[in-house]
Amino acid sequence: MRSRWILVLVVGLLLAGCTSGGGSDSAKGRITLRFQSLAWQEESVTANKELVKEWNATHPDVKVEYVQGSWDSVHDQLLTSFEGGEAPDIIHDASDDLADFAYGGYLADLRDLLPDRLKSDIPQRSWETATFGDGIYGVPFLQEPRVLIANATWLKRAGVRIPTPEHPWTWPEFRTVTRQLSGDGKYGVAWPLKEPVSATLNLSLSAGGELFHQGADGKVTVRFDEADQVVPRTIHDQADVDHSASPTTLGSGGSDTLPGFFGGKYAMVPLGFSYRQQIVQQAPKGFDWQVLPAPAGADGLTQGVSPQTLSIAQDSPHKKEAAAFIDFLLQPKNMVRLALGDWMLPTGTGALKDPALHTTKDDWSTGTALATDLTSAPAQSVRGYPEWKDKVATPAFQEYYSGAITLAELRKRLERDGNSVLARYQR
Repeated sequence: MRSRWILVLVVGLLLAGCTSGGGSDSAKGRITLRFQSLAWQEESVTANKELVKEWNATHPDVKVEYVQGSWDSVHDQLLTSFEGGEAPDIIHDASDDLADFAYGGYLADLRDLLPDRLKSDIPQRSWETATFGDGIYGVPFLQEPRVLIANATWLKRAGVRIPTPEHPWTWPEFRTVTRQLSGDGKYGVAWPLKEPVSATLNLSLSAGGELFHQGADGKVTVRFDEADQVVPRTIHDQADVDHSASPTTLGSGGSDTLPGFFGGKYAMVPLGFSYRQQIVQQAPKGFDWQVLPAPAGADGLTQGVSPQTLSIAQDSPHKKEAAAFIDFLLQPKNMVRLALGDWMLPTGTGALKDPALHTTKDDWSTGTALATDLTSAPAQSVRGYPEWKDKVATPAFQEYYSGAITLAELRKRLERDGNSVLARYQR
């Protein structure tokens, strides 16, 4: 009896092996690529999954598996997966998160992998956001300017000049307007500066601010010059001198300001262009809002951005196939779908011409008009920037905006303490 059960068990295992082997044989030679996406808005997730499905339907030998990631934890998650040899083949991230991975050898240099069509479609100023050393380690494909979301009714009643991309406010004019719009417990602007560094540095480019300066020896130092001070001084004076900026929102995130904005407490809120989706979904019926360009300085509307990117893991055994999928995903018509899903702007010149991005509905045309003014964020390739931002710049800017320290003390901390941090990464 025992021998009979052993025989049955062996036969069963053999049959099971034949069945399993049949499935493997039918898929023999088929490549599977793992694509980790950070899309989170429903429209964006849908667009990404639809494009993956369309690829799989037309590429039977190269299957793409959609993997959902999260912006909240992507850096640590990727670092763990790289070190554990389990990184996805195709990686969705942001350009300001790539430096450590690029210099650490975790990402593939894309220069010889991408087709000429894609290289020429995306402007050089966008490629610079993903260039580290001599290599390109990500394809920048979505970006968003920081704009002013305004209560249109409030501005019309006040009779202030409405800025356009062709005739924006200057920074001094912006300060004057916010004073005119304030009073009786209401404020002309609410600055959501829970994360003050990127907003300050990126907007400071309009005034000619650079902050990070590379010497002849290739080393980077922090210098907080007069041009770098225009934007932070404006924000500080609005909050602490004019009282035209709400002091309570300085420690808030963008979404935190929307209830007060809808409730008529603030006339304007500086936000990323993609916040329009939340406003469309959450604004009370009849609320009239509009998108205005951020103020301009000595360098016009120039603004720093850190685009969303697509990279390929250095350890991926199928880099050419991964690059082909990225090329498919970023065909102009597909890039438009991704942009509409995320309420952002595509980097590709072909996609930017699409009529869907030039409508007055939801002020798409205002954002698209700013696309040529977007350039690489100041700290894009600075080694040690994350530590400088977290340990030095963030607390220093927060204290300055709240009135706890002077402009001179802000400069001292950014330069003295900041250069001490950066020096450790450049020995």
